[in-house]
Amino acid sequence: MEIVSNVALISINETLFVQLISFLIFLFVINRVMFRPLRRVMNERDTYLASIENELSDAAIELDKINNRILAQETEVMEAAHKIKAEIEANGTTKAVEIFNSTRNEIDTLRKNTEKEVADMLTKAREHILTESENLSVSIMEKVLNRRLIS
Repeated sequence: MEIVSNVALISINETLFVQLISFLIFLFVINRVMFRPLRRVMNERDTYLASIENELSDAAIELDKINNRILAQETEVMEAAHKIKAEIEANGTTKAVEIFNSTRNEIDTLRKNTEKEVADMLTKAREHILTESENLSVSIMEKVLNRRLIS
C-alpha cells in the first residue's frame, strides 16, 4: 500500500475526468429539465405582457376615438337644441303678437259696439226726456193757466 501525500489543492488524476463528465451530464440534465422550460415560460410571459400592452394601447386609442365621437355628437345635439329653442321662441313671439293684435282688435270692436250702444241709449234717453219734458211743460202750463191746452 502506498500512501500518497499531496500538498496541492487540486490533483489531476482520473477522478477529475469523472467529475468533469458527471458535471457535464448534470448541466445537460438540468438544462433540459429546468432551464429550457423556465426560459420558455419567461418568453411566454413576456409575449403575453407585450400583447396586453398592445391591447391596452389599442383600447386607449379606441377610447379616445369614442370620446371624440361623443363630443362631436354632443356639440351637434347642443347646436340642434339651440336651433329648436330659437325656433320655439320665434314661434312663441309671433303667436304672442298675433294674440295681442287679435285681442286689441277685439277690444276695439267691443269699445266701438259699446260706444254705439251708449250713443243709442243717449239718443233714446234724450228723446224720452224731450217727450217727457214736453208733456211736463204742457202739464205745468195747464196747471198755471188753469185750462186745457189743445195740441
